[in-house]
Amino acid sequence: MKIRNELMDEMGLLALLREDFNCHYRDVTKPGFQAMAVYRFGVWARSRRLYLSRMLFGAIHFVLFCFIRNVYGIEIPYTAKLGRRVHIGHQSGIVIHEFCTMGDDCVVRQNVTIGIGGVKRGHFGPEHAPVIGRHVDFAAGAVVVGNVRIGDSVNIGPNAVIVTDVKSNTTVMAPPARMMARPAANTAAVSPDLEMSA
Repeated sequence: MKIRNELMDEMGLLALLREDFNCHYRDVTKPGFQAMAVYRFGVWARSRRLYLSRMLFGAIHFVLFCFIRNVYGIEIPYTAKLGRRVHIGHQSGIVIHEFCTMGDDCVVRQNVTIGIGGVKRGHFGPEHAPVIGRHVDFAAGAVVVGNVRIGDSVNIGPNAVIVTDVKSNTTVMAPPARMMARPAANTAAVSPDLEMSA
């Protein structure tokens, strides 16, 4: 399928890869950089004018996409629209929906899900996917589902679940952990058999 990506048309594959390389500490072994490189290549491959080149490069991208998804646990379809310098902080459990739109300079950490979700399984189109602004920081375990809009410069805390719009320059946190008192250990009540086995 041929796609149109304005960012790829404007900057080109090599310029985008150079920025991704720099924002991943100039380390080609980082799974985050490799995932972004495969995503950028997929966008480039599917935007070729000639059908045969789209098919050839698309097949190569499919193999690389499966490797990144199955080995590193990072799933970024080429139809998603990601901005410049998106940083994937850690690998594993990262799912970005095929119709998600994300701005520049975002940070995505492990176990982050950005998708449609919910009980209305028939809602798969782009109009039901999240739209994320620039400079958004996703902490570990954050979830964004549904047709929500997240503004610029938003910090999303660990394990926060976003189902409504979030204004710019906001921090969103999940309920904090609770501290519960634990009864003191009673050493006199320990069975002699347990003491001997220790």
